[in-house]
Amino acid sequence: MGVHVFVVGGAHIGDIDGQLVARPAGPGHLHVCVNRGSEVFAVTAAGPSLVRRRAATVAAQEAGLAGDRMASDVRHVEIGLAAKADSARWAAAWLAERGVTGGLVLVLGDEFGAVGRVRGSDSLMLVAELARASAVSVGVEPGGCPPAVVHLGGGPGRVLELLDVQLARRSDGRVPSIDVDPAWVLALPDAPAMQRAGGSLGALANGWAGSRGEREEDGQAGLPLFAVNGIYTSGPMPELLAGPRWDALVIAPTDHGTDDRVIDLRTGVLARHDRSGLHTLRFVSAARPAALALRAEGPVARLKGGGDIAGRTGDELEHRRENGAELARARAAPDGGGIAIAARDRSHVTGGRRTVERVAAWVADTSHVPDWDEALDGLAEVDRVGFDNLLAEHRQAWANRWADADVRIEGDADAELAARFAVFHLLGAAPDHGEAAVGARGLTGRAYGGHVFWDADVFVLPALAAIRPAAARAMVEYRIRRLPAACAAAASAGYSGARFPWESAGDGTEVTPAQVRGRRGEPIPILTDDYEEHIVADVAWAACRYAAWTGDAAFLAGPGRPLLVETARYWASRIRRDLDGRAHLDGVMGPDEYHAVVDDNAYTNGMARWNLRRAADLVEATGGDAVEARTWRALAEALVDGYDPERRLHEQFAGYWQLEPLLAADIAPPPVAADLLLGAQRVAGSQLIKQADVVMLHHVLPNEVESGSLAADLAYYQPRTAHGSSLSPAIYAAQLARARQPEKALALFRLAARLDLDDITGTTAGGLHLATFGGVWQALAHGFLGLRPAGATLEIDPCLPSAWDAVAMRFRFLGHPVGVRAERDYVTVSCTEPLAVRIAAAPVRRCEPPATTLPIEPSEA
Repeated sequence: MGVHVFVVGGAHIGDIDGQLVARPAGPGHLHVCVNRGSEVFAVTAAGPSLVRRRAATVAAQEAGLAGDRMASDVRHVEIGLAAKADSARWAAAWLAERGVTGGLVLVLGDEFGAVGRVRGSDSLMLVAELARASAVSVGVEPGGCPPAVVHLGGGPGRVLELLDVQLARRSDGRVPSIDVDPAWVLALPDAPAMQRAGGSLGALANGWAGSRGEREEDGQAGLPLFAVNGIYTSGPMPELLAGPRWDALVIAPTDHGTDDRVIDLRTGVLARHDRSGLHTLRFVSAARPAALALRAEGPVARLKGGGDIAGRTGDELEHRRENGAELARARAAPDGGGIAIAARDRSHVTGGRRTVERVAAWVADTSHVPDWDEALDGLAEVDRVGFDNLLAEHRQAWANRWADADVRIEGDADAELAARFAVFHLLGAAPDHGEAAVGARGLTGRAYGGHVFWDADVFVLPALAAIRPAAARAMVEYRIRRLPAACAAAASAGYSGARFPWESAGDGTEVTPAQVRGRRGEPIPILTDDYEEHIVADVAWAACRYAAWTGDAAFLAGPGRPLLVETARYWASRIRRDLDGRAHLDGVMGPDEYHAVVDDNAYTNGMARWNLRRAADLVEATGGDAVEARTWRALAEALVDGYDPERRLHEQFAGYWQLEPLLAADIAPPPVAADLLLGAQRVAGSQLIKQADVVMLHHVLPNEVESGSLAADLAYYQPRTAHGSSLSPAIYAAQLARARQPEKALALFRLAARLDLDDITGTTAGGLHLATFGGVWQALAHGFLGLRPAGATLEIDPCLPSAWDAVAMRFRFLGHPVGVRAERDYVTVSCTEPLAVRIAAAPVRRCEPPATTLPIEPSEA
């Protein structure tokens, strides 16, 4: 039934195996831990085989005594013989690698009292290693039973009774439990005002498809959505196509008050229960991209049965039943793509309680509506696997993802949970092959139509390049495949090279709306598609970020090369030279959208200059046109960047310093939409800015700005920033940490991390702000930990706020898993291969597996 079993004892393998005579062949694994923890055997249909043997002399770190201490403290100790607790450590690690932790573990045994010879009771150590596990004593406890253990007595007979209960729960289709670990489980809001935002917060996605977290019985009163990455409606203004709703149930209202709904970030499931006895659990499989599963149980008066997966009616949605399966499909247009889902319910009633189990499969295509048979074939496969095994492999897939992406903030549990929430949604934002169209709200809502902005390239991709590199590669692939459309856009505007659209969807053409309606219904023109051209360089920069973190140099010389070359050609044709030979970019819009059309925006010019130089390097290294490369370098050198050496500041754009010197605090405490309070015209004539602009340049190109200018630019622009964009707080947090101002950085980090959890902007109902999550990760990685890829060297320059004891992150660098944990004075680097690191201002050092601890030497930003 897919249950993993460990038998722990002091005897020899022959004694225990001779009694069990177990030869399991199912998906559940059996391990026998014998000789008081010194040996572990895996038992299969072929019999037992040794998988681990522990020597009597071991490193203290392996014994769990060193933890995260300095490497110099690691010493060898004589512990005589191994103990059963050592088997528990191994079992806990083995289970955690498969997403099975704490509350998902049942420990049965005897002698839980303090009778062990090593660090108290061996049995108690087993429970401690499996924190929050349910521990049941079935033997005699002469010294009394510890408080953490339930004493039932009854010996072997009681063991069999407890196992029979577990088997019955499986056979009856009971809803599985989750490990209610406060470090990983997030409660969804139940206030009526947060109901629609809760649908976003509870969204589940695996990169290919996503499903919002509305209650199963909520119809259009919520904002239910099932969407597939890259599947849009047709027409001049395409939007993310809403597929059939696969998770609907018929549930009667209750007088028992609100229910408890939680999302388990560790295993990617959404669970619900209330006092009436209703329980549900659902997930979007991370192991099988097309699989969906749900299980529910409750009183028959409450849980009426499965709901209609169509969820709505209309010409764009078809619905039918065939061979005991329910099918529905949504079409983009008569000649467009679509999404089809096939589902099968199993329901039965026992003792006044009903259980409903649903497994489903989706299929989608950008060019045609999928056939019913395609969906039925997918359903047959997931039906064959079954709910329990789908859940087991889903848990393991999420455990594998977290192994490369976990975040720990010691001393600040709230910030740690918020950071993990951000990483959870980043990990589900993009598939790990093909192409990925990552919209501003991912797959969690339909705000902005699911369109792709610079958010994807500059905020989301840098995080995924480190924690899920294959997904970052898929994001770059989306841009590569739309390069012809970008080249056509540049040509139609009279320029060379490629001009990527501000908003794109399926085919890579510009899909920015011409206008939106204001609060009074007045039309407000949108100018970003005409003027916010920095996205051209942002796309090239993102490709280089992917290559820098992964070490995939062949990518830039191969499929990624046109991204840099064609974007450089665009800038070369777009730049104007004045009579003095200086180069300018006229009529642009920087990240600060309060100032719509300006000349020589510092961020845009800085990014264009970098683009020209980086493309010239690539062309020269790959045997391209040397004359063209020299032309690009000359333009880059001549391009003004707004830096004033006397003031040691970058002017955001030409004429900015002559504007009305308003500060954000003069209007309202940030974050604030200053343009709504003062009017767009007044704000455009002032020094108020919407979001990080000059400071954004420091963030993406720290080596391309004037040395020593970060602190001065922060001091000048931070008071003028309204943080009217969700993108802004995390970037300021990262740069304030770099500037050795960690307390100020922490305040803005918390604002960014809680932006959706508290619905600070009032827009979370439309979907989660995925770029903000990317910014949260970057604030931790690039700001507080000071991580930077520098060729084959990983640079680390931590700066922690006083509220944090330590920060640790896992990621991949140059193709290998790496962990970095920073305290006040030391950094510990975990690695599987030797790794060159530079800690702050120290010389490059070589870290050896499994871990090396180095001191932090002070540095200046």
